[in-house]
Amino acid sequence: MKKNLLLSACLVTLFFLSATAQVKCEWGNIDTRYAVEKGVVIKTKGVSSATAWRGERVNFQLLVRNSGADSQVTYSFTAPRCGKSVIPVENVVGGFVQPVITDKFTGCGYHDVEANGCNLSADRICGDATTLLESNTARGLWLTVQVPQDVKAGTYKGGVTVTADGKSKTYNYTINVLNRVLPQPAEWRFHLDLWQNPYAVARVHNVDLWSPEHFEVLRPYMLKLAAAGQKVITATLTHKPWNGQTYDPFGSMVTWVKKADGSWWYDFTIFDKWVEFMMDCGIDKEITCFSMIPWQLSFRYYDQASDSHKEIKCAPGEDAYAEFWGGMLKAFSQHLKEKGWFEKTFISMDERSLEQMTAAIKVIKTYAPGMKISMAGLYHPEIEADITDYCLDIENYKSYTPELLARRRSEGKISTYYTCCSAEYPNLFTFTDPADAEFIALEALVRDLDGYLRWAYNSWTAEPEKDSRFTAWPAGDTYVIYPFSISSVRWERLVQGIQQFEKYKILLDEAQSKGDKAKVARLKKILDKVDISRIAAESEKMVKEFRDGLNRM
Repeated sequence: MKKNLLLSACLVTLFFLSATAQVKCEWGNIDTRYAVEKGVVIKTKGVSSATAWRGERVNFQLLVRNSGADSQVTYSFTAPRCGKSVIPVENVVGGFVQPVITDKFTGCGYHDVEANGCNLSADRICGDATTLLESNTARGLWLTVQVPQDVKAGTYKGGVTVTADGKSKTYNYTINVLNRVLPQPAEWRFHLDLWQNPYAVARVHNVDLWSPEHFEVLRPYMLKLAAAGQKVITATLTHKPWNGQTYDPFGSMVTWVKKADGSWWYDFTIFDKWVEFMMDCGIDKEITCFSMIPWQLSFRYYDQASDSHKEIKCAPGEDAYAEFWGGMLKAFSQHLKEKGWFEKTFISMDERSLEQMTAAIKVIKTYAPGMKISMAGLYHPEIEADITDYCLDIENYKSYTPELLARRRSEGKISTYYTCCSAEYPNLFTFTDPADAEFIALEALVRDLDGYLRWAYNSWTAEPEKDSRFTAWPAGDTYVIYPFSISSVRWERLVQGIQQFEKYKILLDEAQSKGDKAKVARLKKILDKVDISRIAAESEKMVKEFRDGLNRM
């Protein structure tokens, strides 16, 4: 670990009893996951002020300590004010940062989760107004303030009132709102692609898959995702496209039916419901459909003659594969055109070989001319021109040369990067330093990329509120938000970084359009200080300097 206060979840609990609670608070900082274990002495660099554009959201963290007996601690927020101008109190959200079990960086590969440690990491921002703060412990109280686009510029003063044992005290903070406007998330240019898992939501909420109740409980999650500028709808065309690697496997949103006469019929009802729902939530730029090349190369369909589900195994390049997919692609293309979705739909594959991709692309071009293709994985120059949305992993993204990126951008193509279990920094594990999550968007700026992809928005573990460890990956790799649409430290910092990406782009566009070479040079100097080779020790410093530099512009 770099700066995190991660402590063993298996320690013996020690109680230091006294007659009354001794709850005291001080402003902490958003770069620290404050420990909650017994007897821990925490030093904090207090931060009670922030600078924001109108339309931006900013974060604070109050450190709450209890040196006495166990105590029920409550909090409330007051609306930030600047003269007669008010940021509504509804725009101030947050809660106590609760611990989850985590481990350490292990890379990829199935392993016994108990073999890699049993630590606690403060990550889950629980919205409950009351928490039990045990004797001799400390916990962070997180605040996220959404500054409206239409408030006037100025210095806003808000407060957090903490109550324990009938005694209350208010802790004030300030937000310096600049006379600049950040667009609505739907207008952000950062291409955010976090894969959604609706199957996990059905399990956690105990509702029938694709029922009205399912869509009702899905909505808060997808509205939260839309508010981060998400551009992509994750859809599935086949059963278990990733071989059921998640705790809640992905099914197919398309029903493949081989009729008794040997002909094929495809039911797009669930696919349509899902896409329409996501668009209604404000996510409507792309529909990525997985996968013509599933990991097991096995395809499930319903066989009408035997009244049973069957599997067919075939690989790209085989006649059986072209025949199996040809009819579906024809029907799917026609359906998409009728719905008006053809231009924004992509046949999507991830981490597949050049040989498989080349064969699959040939089938797509033959049976669905004009269909767009997206891929996340290695760089294959032989098929680059065919990939409209190309995402390279962080270990290979240097294959994007400036010339290649310029050409792809001129052709309206998207070029992004992703991190997964193979990269320790920057990433979104539950033990990751919070600043690393913000760094992710800055790295896209440094590399002149359009955005970032990650494979798991909400593919939860069995008990994600308690234990973020899961089989093949470092803890937290499978999700960045919690059940019931509860936020995380990782999530808030990721969004904070995306906002900095947008601000930089706006300032750069303005300077270039005005021919202000001096301002362009100052912006470049700010960005030049963002260096991934220093992230292990200096992510906190780099993201803060970048934020401060933009706000001074």
